[in-house]
Amino acid sequence: MTTFKEIRGTAIQVVSSDPSNPETGQIWYNSSSGTLKGYKTVNAFSSGGNLSTARAQLGGAGTQTAALATGGFSTAVTNITELYNGTSWTSSGNLGTPTRIMGSAGTQTAAVIFGGYPEINRTEKFNGSTWTSSGTLNTARILAGAGTQTAALGFGGYTTVFTAATEAYNGTSWTSVTSMNTARETVAGAGTQTSALGFGGGTPTASAATELWNGTSWTSNPTGLGTARAGLAGVGTQTSALAFGGQIPSVTAATEEWNSVAVQTITVS
Repeated sequence: MTTFKEIRGTAIQVVSSDPSNPETGQIWYNSSSGTLKGYKTVNAFSSGGNLSTARAQLGGAGTQTAALATGGFSTAVTNITELYNGTSWTSSGNLGTPTRIMGSAGTQTAAVIFGGYPEINRTEKFNGSTWTSSGTLNTARILAGAGTQTAALGFGGYTTVFTAATEAYNGTSWTSVTSMNTARETVAGAGTQTSALGFGGGTPTASAATELWNGTSWTSNPTGLGTARAGLAGVGTQTSALAFGGQIPSVTAATEEWNSVAVQTITVS
């Protein structure tokens, strides 16, 4: 049988206290506690700088070190915009109209938000400091978004009824394209204008339905979310996405990973 020394090139160390700076894969025996211990690196969330204004139902865009947060609901619907540099948030130009539950896409310096609650059709673009109006949705609603500032996709949502409407944005105007197969509100999205993913939502009961967009039409995937839910969030691409949070109807922390074939549960709480 292969020994640990043959694998690692060293025997298991016996120490009276845990090493202060262990390496990944290192194993040792703590003689004080009488335990065999090992060290591995794991991915985890850690605290960052808090938003200046606490709020929910807001729009976001960008990356981990260059993010944008705008709109949402605190004690009232707000138009506040903040920018994140990987450490802290700073205030920037306000939205033209206070908005929540809207679609959003793009980067910190080239973002776009559209629709929202109460059901509106307005679109605004951000240049890194100010927002300007740019085009209107054909169907005013709350909805999901994907893509970039000049090539965005808005889909699903709620007007006075649940809708499957899908629209494409070219940076100036919206064009109605093929609708989703399942009409639903608070659906989540990921991907680009020509290769998107839509999943979950309310119909009004929580849905597990997952659909793929190829730039022309939606295809229902035979395997949906492991946990049917509405009001969830999504990030990533059509072939590598993440679904997290939502309601089923109780609030959930469930997180699922999409591998382009099926959505697999990796964390459920």
